[in-house]
Amino acid sequence: MLIQIKRSTLVASLALALVVVGPVTPVQAKAPVAQMPQVKYDYNMDIFHPVIAHNGMVATEQHLASAIGLDILKKGGNAVDAAVGIGFALAVALPNAGNLGGGGFMMVHDKDSGQTIALDFREMAPAKASRDMYLDEQGNVAGGRSLYTHLAVGVPGTVAGMEHALKKWGSMPLEQVIQPAIDLAENGYIVSNALAENLAATKESLGKWDTTKAIFFKEGEPLKAGDLLAQKDLAASMRLIAKEGAAAFYQGAIADQIVEEMAKHDGLITKEDLANYKVVEREPVKGTYRGYEVVSMPPPSSGGIHVIQILNMLEGQNLNEMGHNSAKAVTLMTESMKRAYADRSEYLGDPDFTKVPQKGLTSKGYANSLVAGMPLDKVTPAREILPGKPQPYESDQTTHYSVVDKNGNAVAVTYTLNLNFGSGIVAGNSGILLNNEMDDFSAKPGVPNAFGLIGGDANAVGPGKRPLSSMTPTLVLKDGKPWLVTGSPGGARIITTVLQTIVNSIDFGMNPAEAASAPRFHHQWLPDELRIEKGFSPDTLVLLKEKGYEIALKPAMGRTQTIQVRDNVLYGYSDPRNPDGVTIGY
Repeated sequence: MLIQIKRSTLVASLALALVVVGPVTPVQAKAPVAQMPQVKYDYNMDIFHPVIAHNGMVATEQHLASAIGLDILKKGGNAVDAAVGIGFALAVALPNAGNLGGGGFMMVHDKDSGQTIALDFREMAPAKASRDMYLDEQGNVAGGRSLYTHLAVGVPGTVAGMEHALKKWGSMPLEQVIQPAIDLAENGYIVSNALAENLAATKESLGKWDTTKAIFFKEGEPLKAGDLLAQKDLAASMRLIAKEGAAAFYQGAIADQIVEEMAKHDGLITKEDLANYKVVEREPVKGTYRGYEVVSMPPPSSGGIHVIQILNMLEGQNLNEMGHNSAKAVTLMTESMKRAYADRSEYLGDPDFTKVPQKGLTSKGYANSLVAGMPLDKVTPAREILPGKPQPYESDQTTHYSVVDKNGNAVAVTYTLNLNFGSGIVAGNSGILLNNEMDDFSAKPGVPNAFGLIGGDANAVGPGKRPLSSMTPTLVLKDGKPWLVTGSPGGARIITTVLQTIVNSIDFGMNPAEAASAPRFHHQWLPDELRIEKGFSPDTLVLLKEKGYEIALKPAMGRTQTIQVRDNVLYGYSDPRNPDGVTIGY
């Protein structure tokens, strides 16, 4: 078994990441940039070394979940079997983001059919939800109502999504893939430094609820590093799911616990809401970039559309020639990000309720029209950027994991409770933390949500709607086969994190370890600031400030889990920004 060894400090990693991968020589210097075959790299000169395996690989944010997923692969399970097992395991081992009481997205590449399917198990608004439910009598957004009350909870989709995937593409019974998670919840595990820090940071929201404190507190204080965290109520709930399937959650004893919890605190979710929840298989959003096919999640995710939109804006420029994280490359990518996020604020929402101009937004012609009005010698202030007109072209606390099996099946999953530990509410004696995903709706047009994102009518609250998401599980295909499987948590920053992972891999020839360790940057249109990680050259920052950017040096962004397939060999790496994440292969 091959396992990732985590580096002792991120700072050292980021400093090393600034060294240019070389040497590089264009294959066809006279070809148009967008069509130019990419440079040849000497992978023996890798700066960082990824995990390498031949038979299967998993990359997750928690080493216990990684071990469970790999064990399923080694026992003959396929990538979907492992992905479902990991999904349940993370609900135990990464309780601030892994979940049964939340929702998310799954991208599945089925090797036999050659198809890639987007599975939507995003939360849904209860039937009693209404457009202005988070406004006070003066018409202003009521602070905290969409985050830390029972009104913040959307109808969860994770359990239904996991069961659907296993029945459709898996090869093992639910009882078998869920048993390791049950054992982990029953017997417990030692709280890590990272989990202890998350518990301490959310002490106030978690401490409001006795059922939550009973699990995550000891002697009135959140559990500390080194304490044992056992979750026997959660183990009991998972035993019911193993025995009865998703029906236990949506119609049976667990549903009763959720509904009773809602009724006690003026929540909206009813037994009918749970029984009516539906998983949706959607057609992925697809684009091309320098000869590769990018396949990602469609709405109600905004991620796939805007990753492809930004890549389209970049394709006509030679990023490799500009240099990785140079002032010129950062300017090009930042100005492209700003225009995509402006469009996000206007056009993106649940496609079952609103017309999303997906074809226009992902059109290369539309991207060219945006680039034509995008001067790169100066900064365009956000106030001067309005949502574009794509119609004529029509014809922080989440977790991601990636899995590839020996047969070439690949799965990318991003799922969430929204903020750390979601609403902080545990449903009765179920041991299940509930999401606060309703905050991802636009409570009031033009008013930012918890991640600072602006939304409009397309993402207004409505019964049965799925809130807009930035989650971006993504596959990059080469010759129709998975070449890169990636994704990240990070709220609004997910889109730009995945974007930079793809650009680092294709334009700069980085392996997953190098791509993950390189410093990142982010701009989401509003607020009008260029968010920069530690590790950028001071000279680069001076040039960016001189252009007019408001530079904000802020903590780490994203925690990618990436697997790359080259010549039938698997290369993977878990982002060093999370010390608990690990990639394992065999």
